[in-house]
Amino acid sequence: MALKPDPADLLARTPLFGALDEPSRKAVALELRDAAFEPGQIIFSRGQAGSELHIVTKGRVRLSVLTADGRELSFAHVEAPSIFGELAVFDGRPRSADATAVNKVETLMLSKAAFLRLLGTRPAVGEAAVRFLAGRLRDADEQLEAIALHPIEARLARFFLAAVRQKDPTSKAEKISLPLPISQSELALLVGASRPKVNAALGLLESEGAIERRGQQVVCDIAALSGIGRLDEKE
Repeated sequence: MALKPDPADLLARTPLFGALDEPSRKAVALELRDAAFEPGQIIFSRGQAGSELHIVTKGRVRLSVLTADGRELSFAHVEAPSIFGELAVFDGRPRSADATAVNKVETLMLSKAAFLRLLGTRPAVGEAAVRFLAGRLRDADEQLEAIALHPIEARLARFFLAAVRQKDPTSKAEKISLPLPISQSELALLVGASRPKVNAALGLLESEGAIERRGQQVVCDIAALSGIGRLDEKE
């Protein structure tokens, strides 16, 4: 039976707590609680009161909202060691989206009460939260810019590069294989385009040697994707 990773080590890989010193990370780790969700299970719903944030340790979570005509609009998929549900904990307002387990999901939960205790005893946690939220705002600005200014193939290239960085932020490999267990329709929603246009753009990326599709795996050529996405690999 595989041993679970040390929560403090996992925290070191998260964008929220990664910059904390070891004593502060261990203090946060003591406040975490385990949670598990089955495929398709709703973790929380938009409009609900939020009492905890989640750190993904296993599986994939879909964040989505319902449109006026009842369609589900996915805007993000998160995997380990991503954090979700933090906004309701930070500002005390209701959940802004639905969170659903795509497959079997395990998380570590940090309650709002525990977060407030940490703010009182560990000022560095508050500073980390501010930096984390600033990063979220920058990401949102970049996503809006990509949709407004860049062609679909560039948006897809950025999507794959972001997934690569999330999977292994320190990797120097020239090619990395990614799981892509979502439909082209859902991928289209994530990059702000129609399914036929995404299908055509995927074909273009493949013809340029930037990706290779192997069932539910996508092999990413980092240099080729960076060129198409107009991204500096060091960013």
